Amino acid sequence: MKLGFIGTGNMAGAIMGGIIRKGMIAPDEIIGSDILEAGRNRVKETYGIRITADNCEAAANAEVLVLSVKPQYYAQTIAQIKDTVGEDQIIVTLAPGKTLSWLEEQFGKPVKIVRTMPNTPALVGEGMTAMCPNEYVTEEEKQYIRELLGAFGKVEIVPESQIDAVVAVSGSSPAYVFMMIEAMADAAVAEGLPRVQAYEFAAQAVYGSAKMVLETGKHPGELKDMVCSPAGTTIEAVRVLEKEGFRSALIEAMKACAEISRNL
Repeated sequence: MKLGFIGTGNMAGAIMGGIIRKGMIAPDEIIGSDILEAGRNRVKETYGIRITADNCEAAANAEVLVLSVKPQYYAQTIAQIKDTVGEDQIIVTLAPGKTLSWLEEQFGKPVKIVRTMPNTPALVGEGMTAMCPNEYVTEEEKQYIRELLGAFGKVEIVPESQIDAVVAVSGSSPAYVFMMIEAMADAAVAEGLPRVQAYEFAAQAVYGSAKMVLETGKHPGELKDMVCSPAGTTIEAVRVLEKEGFRSALIEAMKACAEISRNL
């Protein structure tokens, strides 16, 4: 098998789905293990991959092995598979807080590890993933993993010291954005817009605004200024947001998020 997963939840599904859709790896070259039968069957039916209940079987049969279990299960999962994993395999991790040194210590031997932090927009092919390889991963292998991760969004290689910032700014941030969209829609409903249209207007506004940042190369402050006419509606809304601590609340929330990530 070219690709294996231990854990077949939403993020694993997003990764395998993107890779299969791009034609990078065929479904019969992917194996997934999960202790939950329902989870195994779901990815088999959705993506046509091979499945197993045995983590060691997945580990033994994968050139690249993705550990997509929750962070609290990493130690026991690695304890199960460490004697099965060989020096030529590449381990891809998704868990915040689990450093390269901690992971290497758990395996108890030199292992090729790429620590990553994707986010849930990967489910719709618009993910943002940071990756950080250890010293045993070659340049060719780094490029290969980057191409795999690029099947469901954008990828950047970052120093491990920046991973906790990545958790705050992209890993967890979809939740902040969803909250903002919900609040925007609630306000629109309060002003008389039907609920379905309110969500569409709010979500499309966020999507389009993000695309402007990415495609124009302009500073977000400059783009904001372009919308704010003198004595107009937008600058009044901006004034209220500043008064209520909108930006400060985001900054403090992200600092708290990063701190939790460092201590997981």
